[in-house]
Amino acid sequence: MRKKEGNKVQDIINAAIEVFAKQGYHEAKISEIAAIANVATGSVYLYFESKEDLLVKIFSGLWVKLISLVKSIYDRDDLSSIEKLDGFIDTVFDVFTANSKLALLFVKEQPHFLQDKDNKLNILYNNFLEIGEKIIDEGVNKNLFNRNLDKKITKNFIYGGVRHLLHLWAINPNEYPLNKVRQDIKYIVKKGITL
Repeated sequence: MRKKEGNKVQDIINAAIEVFAKQGYHEAKISEIAAIANVATGSVYLYFESKEDLLVKIFSGLWVKLISLVKSIYDRDDLSSIEKLDGFIDTVFDVFTANSKLALLFVKEQPHFLQDKDNKLNILYNNFLEIGEKIIDEGVNKNLFNRNLDKKITKNFIYGGVRHLLHLWAINPNEYPLNKVRQDIKYIVKKGITL
């Protein structure tokens, strides 16, 4: 029975996440991705121009999803800045907890794209971090966070710590249980910035 056309793209993306996470982007072969997706190798090229295009689509989808989720938290009037910061951190953990292979792919391959400041992925990444910066600004303005904090350093510190710990978790989940990592990061961040 032939698969619905709409499922092929997602099947290819899921297969690419698996192969890229396991072998790394540079070692991955489109033929392996096609085999796991249960499509012909040529079919991959009907939907994606190249292996790089496939990786860019994966990361674009990830950042668009994360931006949408954290923006909806930031826009809520019923949450304090502290609760918004909790939600920001939880969102990152929730998205990657749902797909450990995506987490491993992210920590392995995302840094390559961040070197080019003008590429689409870098712009999306910065849009995501800007929402974190707005949450910190809001907390400072409401006297919930320390006014002496540099918001750019703080947002990068928080996200860099989260990213590194996600990397450690993806490699060795037993040594770095994600719920404990999440709890400790939130504790350190809040106790370090609340008055």
